[in-house]
Amino acid sequence: MASKSTLPLFLPLLPLFLQILIPNSHSAPLSFDFYAASCPAAELIVANTVRSASAQDPSIPGKLLRLLFHDCFVDGCDGSVLLKGNSTERTDPANQSLGGFEVIDSAKSVLEIFCPATVSCADILALAARDAVAFSGGPATQIPTGRRDSKSSSAQSVRPNIVDTSFTMAQMGRIFSSKGLSLLDLVVLSGAHTIGSAHCGAFSDRFESDSKGKLKLVDSASLDPNYASDLIKKCPAGGDTNPKVTVANDPQTSNLFDNQYYRNLVARRGLFQSDSVLVDDERTRRIVEEMAGDQERFFEAWSGSFVKLAGIGVKTGEGEGEVRASCSAVNGVV
Repeated sequence: MASKSTLPLFLPLLPLFLQILIPNSHSAPLSFDFYAASCPAAELIVANTVRSASAQDPSIPGKLLRLLFHDCFVDGCDGSVLLKGNSTERTDPANQSLGGFEVIDSAKSVLEIFCPATVSCADILALAARDAVAFSGGPATQIPTGRRDSKSSSAQSVRPNIVDTSFTMAQMGRIFSSKGLSLLDLVVLSGAHTIGSAHCGAFSDRFESDSKGKLKLVDSASLDPNYASDLIKKCPAGGDTNPKVTVANDPQTSNLFDNQYYRNLVARRGLFQSDSVLVDDERTRRIVEEMAGDQERFFEAWSGSFVKLAGIGVKTGEGEGEVRASCSAVNGVV
């Protein structure tokens, strides 16, 4: 784990070392001024779209952040999760509850008016997720752009690459490691659960029915009993199939990006099994406790880990992708 003193010193140097952090073997790396000449208002247009959508629907920031995770972890940050069609990533059950697509489409529509065929959907999604965090009270993170859009999307690629809410520490660690992310990144990026909500089915594995058909905790040591009782009231037996019922990931400050998520974990109030295991493992528990006690430290760490997340498997250059005219379809397909 990086020391408390080294990470803040490193963050200002991110632009200088970006070519090392985000390698691209066949083309130039991402850059912080990629659209400076071709579409100087690109980031402002995306930001305004996210701000407007979030003002109308407070759930939008959490949806955009989750959408980026599901895009980047499956074949890289290439906008493949945005494609519609038979057997695309969007059709996999793990992606059925994703949202925020309309915000990306809205930003793309405006950008196509002012800068046609210039700004990729992959970049729009990365910028939108970045802005979603800032507009929710989190850190404003500078990220590079220049991603190109994938020309394909396969549902078969989803399950081997997505972290399930029922995963063990070992399972999560393997997937994060395969993406070039460390245990520190795992804990820090799990902090995304400080905003957003989940359907009952996402944590139903933590409960089982007793002889009378009432729900009870599978592992009473992993969850605060009062919190567990609240969850059972919101999601009674059989309620995990109701798509209209959702539970806030962080019941204390559900629309605010802060370090309350980590305080919840320390108090055994992590919604998912994949949250609770972070305090069961000594290596990650130390990081959780550090983030719980210092929000500024969390924000500093978040910026560094988010840049790494948004740089996973990016496609750059004409030979590696395209700039879609519509985010839901590859070019040339109606």
